[in-house]
Amino acid sequence: MRSRDIQIVNPERLAPELAQGLRDLEKDAIVRRIWDRDWTVWKSEDKEISNRLGWLASPLTAEEEVPDLEAFTASVRGDGLTKAVVLGMGGSSLAPEVFARAFGTREGFLELEILDTTEPETVTAAAARFDLEKILFIVSSKSGTTAELVSLLSFFYDQVRQELGGERAGRHFVAVTDPGTPLEALAGDLHFRRAFRGRPDIGGRFSALSAFGLLPAALKGIDLRRLLSPARAMADKCRLEIPADNPGAFLGTVLGTAAAKGLDKLTFFVPPRLEPLAGWLEQLVAESTGKEGRGIVPVIESGPKNIRDYGKDRVFVDFPASRDAEPDEGVRALADTGAPLIRLILDDPYSVAGHIFLWEFATAVAAHFLHINPFDQPDVEAAKRKARQVLAGAARAGSAAPEDRSPAGEGLRIAGSGPQEGPEDAVARFLGGCREGDYLAVLAFLPKRAGIEELLAGLADRLRLKTRLPVTLGFGPRYLHSTGQLHKGDGNRGLFLMLVPAVLPEVEIPAVPGIARPAADFAGLFTAQARGDGMALAEKGRRVLTIEFGSPIEAGMVKLASLLG
Repeated sequence: MRSRDIQIVNPERLAPELAQGLRDLEKDAIVRRIWDRDWTVWKSEDKEISNRLGWLASPLTAEEEVPDLEAFTASVRGDGLTKAVVLGMGGSSLAPEVFARAFGTREGFLELEILDTTEPETVTAAAARFDLEKILFIVSSKSGTTAELVSLLSFFYDQVRQELGGERAGRHFVAVTDPGTPLEALAGDLHFRRAFRGRPDIGGRFSALSAFGLLPAALKGIDLRRLLSPARAMADKCRLEIPADNPGAFLGTVLGTAAAKGLDKLTFFVPPRLEPLAGWLEQLVAESTGKEGRGIVPVIESGPKNIRDYGKDRVFVDFPASRDAEPDEGVRALADTGAPLIRLILDDPYSVAGHIFLWEFATAVAAHFLHINPFDQPDVEAAKRKARQVLAGAARAGSAAPEDRSPAGEGLRIAGSGPQEGPEDAVARFLGGCREGDYLAVLAFLPKRAGIEELLAGLADRLRLKTRLPVTLGFGPRYLHSTGQLHKGDGNRGLFLMLVPAVLPEVEIPAVPGIARPAADFAGLFTAQARGDGMALAEKGRRVLTIEFGSPIEAGMVKLASLLG
């Protein structure tokens, strides 16, 4: 793919800033300086920049890891294991999810599943269907200390230990983590089958083409050499110093200059075949750019909807299935409005690694135009810190202290509102605070089951129609490791509708020697994570409304939808 293969429809909406940006990029030798690992491309001080540029070499260094990954996979298959389950969050889970869902499982290899939540219903449902005798758990974390990861490891290690015995349990676990982390030490203490070392100079969201993404891919039977070939080709093209000929530099200039002039809602039209890639893109863009009062807001939609309601702050991305594919009726209608549209061909699952490197490079270039460091995440810790405070307070009190709430009514109540304000008034007040250029984020700390997902999609559509704003949807705690940085780091453009359950099943997080569990049970941890993020958003002056659903959750969601008209 060259920049000429990135079709820009209605480029006049991006001019003259795009043309000037390309000239400036060439004049300032930005491409060469990125490859030279020159941190001054982004900042005048080297804080978490030069030591986070290892991803530039990933397509080549990953090739060196392939024989080891293949040998490990053969040993696992030889022991009769048939399923691999990734326990991890953020970059440790999103790239494996791309490979899990974009590729079929090769005959004789392992099915691949991702578990990235502390929601107790989801955890227990997974445990009920897992055949522990046949499973390999991939315990994946750059830091090795992520609360969700530690909790899931405690739970499933205890399950395997009880069923198979302590001597056999470790053979059903493999760690992927950076050198010297607590997880690496724990893998030795608990006799894990293996601990793969990540590269410390690659951040989590840029780690797809390292062991964090490639080990799960290998276990699924994906041909790693074939997968990496397009990534190497893309890396070579991203070395071209003339930005107009360099796909990553060109795309990054489009994104960065558009965002700098206010077109900062990057809307991806994602067909079902590319849904897993959307989650990975969402984290890469949001967590890399959402800071210092700036940010590009990724918005995931299945296709154009209510085109007349789209604001002037959007850039659209479409992924045609082939070079000759005509845009569908909705995309054509959108193009006829003069909206800027990027078209990128993704016609083969094995080309996805090329797109991964393309977007990594483009995001780094876009950050140059926004004058931010794309490799740090200064606000992510805030929600974690608040969650720990909630847990500590609950431990002192013996249980979580109740929040002030409005009166219960028809399955839902409003957290933190005055005693005289009912749900209808609270929702109206919240949505009445919309401003031009805003977006609305639905933050669902709810079980991720089919009925709830369907109701959430309908709720997002109603909110879109009512407010005419871009609407994003994220399940907690997953979104904390994806869009959470943007929510707290951008220019206060978001309205945050947090949805939580009133009652959760109590599922113990077992005590395992050597593992410092963050909470006694999943319900307490899940609740603390929701409250902690709400507190962190409020501390940043964000507009937040928290709605609590009784049981059944679905009834409260139907009531909420009715309040929106």
